[in-house]
Amino acid sequence: MVIRTDELGANNLNNCDVIVIRYGELFLKGANRSWFESILAKNIKYALKDFKCDFIKSRSRAYVENFDAACIDEITLRLAKVFGIHSLSTAKKIKTNIDEIKQLASQISPKTGTFRVTVNRVDNSVKQRSMDIAADIGGFMLSKAPGLKVNLFRHDFELNVDMRENGYSYIFYNKIYCAGGLPYGSGGKAMLLLSGGIDSPVAAYMMAKRGVKIFATHFFSYPYTGEPALQKVKDIIKQLDHFIPNIQLQIVPFAHIQEAIDANCPVEYAITLARRFMMRIGLILAKKRGCGAIITGESLGQVASQTMESINVTNLCADIPVFRPLIGLDKEEIIEIAQKINTFNISIRPYADCCTAFLPDKPVIHPSLEKALEYEGKLDINALIDKAVNELEVFSIHKNSC
Repeated sequence: MVIRTDELGANNLNNCDVIVIRYGELFLKGANRSWFESILAKNIKYALKDFKCDFIKSRSRAYVENFDAACIDEITLRLAKVFGIHSLSTAKKIKTNIDEIKQLASQISPKTGTFRVTVNRVDNSVKQRSMDIAADIGGFMLSKAPGLKVNLFRHDFELNVDMRENGYSYIFYNKIYCAGGLPYGSGGKAMLLLSGGIDSPVAAYMMAKRGVKIFATHFFSYPYTGEPALQKVKDIIKQLDHFIPNIQLQIVPFAHIQEAIDANCPVEYAITLARRFMMRIGLILAKKRGCGAIITGESLGQVASQTMESINVTNLCADIPVFRPLIGLDKEEIIEIAQKINTFNISIRPYADCCTAFLPDKPVIHPSLEKALEYEGKLDINALIDKAVNELEVFSIHKNSC
């Protein structure tokens, strides 16, 4: 993730009248590109629903115009978090006329310091080469401001001129790098198994960046875990909403399952058996919502339940793919992403989740399927699952979440 929000206020043009949006991977989509672009356009409009502005699509670009200048920082911050946008710039829009561009460039640029001019010429009606146009603009700026000097490699500012096929040119200094990835909702649907910890929110972010629409399931072991722990999970959902709109959270009662395991099965297998129940319930809820996969925040070897053997024993409860986007990351890498998406400080609140309830001193790290099945034979699996699914609660930030 490269969201350079520190740049949002840097080198912005005064009185800019347009925000230029550049796509990322959509360039690679060939005949399907228009479909991806339509989803991205929908997501951009949703992100800007609180602002009065115009959204205009163009070839390989999009533009936001006619907005309140006082809202520009908030608008750019919202756009920076939309998956599928590679970068954006606050710009001045002008009809493509080189003499007029030279005049505007001279007016809006600093009068001292070092600079370079970069021209991107897509408009085929302009016959001059991009380098020649840049030299022409730069020469004019030098003639009007003796305190300026050209330095192509170490400059105080770079004036960019983007000459587009629509007959307009866009003049800007800054380039704000955004969330990137694919438009949210373009990659199918998946059910996230969301704990209150650091990892699973990051897993949600990483899969959403690949276009996957996220639903979430949280296992709540009241009274062994309390309302503050549940509120922590709801606050994680609220924070993820900045990147992943309208996540629906299923809150599944889980204490009765853990009590049954504790009363009937060896303590060292408690975590293994609990996670197999989570996978079964997640699978049921995933299929009800048309999801094609389950997402977890597991990282190989991080804890006892995330060894290769543990993962294999859990996986066998699912007949759809289980995505583990963090599988090869270490904790420091996961924490770095969590801090960037602002879920870290929520996740580290000192409230226990269901995984810490009934936690054995020495959980098995190399469980066998045969023993897991043997111990599950002592439980009424269907009745326990039915109770959990039938008594779940749904939490949605937005009333119209689907």
